[in-house]
Amino acid sequence: MAQQAKKTRTRREAAPRTKDRKVYLVDGARTPFLKARGRPGPFSPVDLAVQCGRPLLLRQPMPADAFDQVILGCVNVVSSEMNPARVAALRLGMGEAMPAFTVQINCGSGMQSIDTAYKYIRDGDSDLILAGGTEALSHAPMVMKSEAVEWLAGLNAASSPQDYVRQLAGFSPGQFKPEISLAKGLTDPIAGLSMGQTAEILAKQFRISRTQADEYAVSSHQRLAKAQEEGWLEGEVMPAISPDGELFDRDDGVRADTSVEALAKLRAAFEPPYGQVTPGNSSQVTDGASWVILASEEAVKKYDLKPSAVLVDSHWSALEPEIMGLGPVLSSTALLKRHKAGLNDIDLWEINEAFAAQVLACLRAWEDREFCRVALGLDEAMGTLETERLNIDGGAVAIGHPVGTSGNRIVLHMMNALKRKGLKRGIATECIGGGQSGAMLIEAV
Repeated sequence: MAQQAKKTRTRREAAPRTKDRKVYLVDGARTPFLKARGRPGPFSPVDLAVQCGRPLLLRQPMPADAFDQVILGCVNVVSSEMNPARVAALRLGMGEAMPAFTVQINCGSGMQSIDTAYKYIRDGDSDLILAGGTEALSHAPMVMKSEAVEWLAGLNAASSPQDYVRQLAGFSPGQFKPEISLAKGLTDPIAGLSMGQTAEILAKQFRISRTQADEYAVSSHQRLAKAQEEGWLEGEVMPAISPDGELFDRDDGVRADTSVEALAKLRAAFEPPYGQVTPGNSSQVTDGASWVILASEEAVKKYDLKPSAVLVDSHWSALEPEIMGLGPVLSSTALLKRHKAGLNDIDLWEINEAFAAQVLACLRAWEDREFCRVALGLDEAMGTLETERLNIDGGAVAIGHPVGTSGNRIVLHMMNALKRKGLKRGIATECIGGGQSGAMLIEAV
């Protein structure tokens, strides 16, 4: 007990209380993103976090219990894994004294974990944090209708045989048809619109055609396929092995042979028959996890770490839920203003591809003088983002979008892509269901 207390006290007092310390992104890893196929996948959220967390920790020079804390984003927490951050930390062998907590801000949860860690280290409260995101959308539960719950409650409350029989007489099989919680979760409770319908609004507002959205989707698949073929994701994507021994070594939703002609045959998913958002130009429903290690300069020196990037700044914004897909424009522009930079002063961009139309709408918004004047407070249009800087190895249309994970993945991949290409600055940003967004500016070391 005395040793445990000493370890806990040492961890809490390790970092000096100095504001604005430099925060490094040291390393990271993720699982392959596995497409949901109508049934629960082989991994729970914590299973996924452990699958990529274990090899990541094993390749570090410091022991697993050297971290100050663990922060994990997760939206659809399963009942057997309450506070998945703590469960994952224990399964990863990080010690019983390891503080760990879970964060949830919808699609931004995996980025929020990084941002929370960043501020703990920047402000001198911690030196070394493991921050991640995990999501097993295929394990999203089926839920009972309220009518079924009321009927069961009445049955349980029956105080006599007569009451019990009367309650039984009110039974209707239709009451017990389950509802899909994922579909309810992807519908905004304020606007009453599904996320796909918000993308349809942006497509109409910014005159994005079905063909343009399908062309963007094809490009996403082709870029991911090339990244896999060239080995650019090695070291970032850790193979996962299911309990029955099946090996998953790559993102399995990529369709390298898809075409605009093939995608044109798909029906509109949210506004049939004339809507333009289809399963082919939307992000895929997937399972996956991702981790990033953040460290102070003191931790880098202490453990002789080799950081890949510095996390320079972050910003969060909010707007109407009906146009949530424009969120990246707000949060990213705030970063650009603060650092006196233009769109193409940033070497690489990661804009999470919730929908092809949503990404294209963000690009159009920056080109629209009136939008930039009214919404962003600019005198002129922000300009045209060069497409060769954007999502260079594909995005969520091809990779998939496990909502609690994606924000972490795009920061991890940005760090690796800057290093691979010998470039300096990158912004990772995403829209968030409910009308929010997050953005992070990082610089390669």
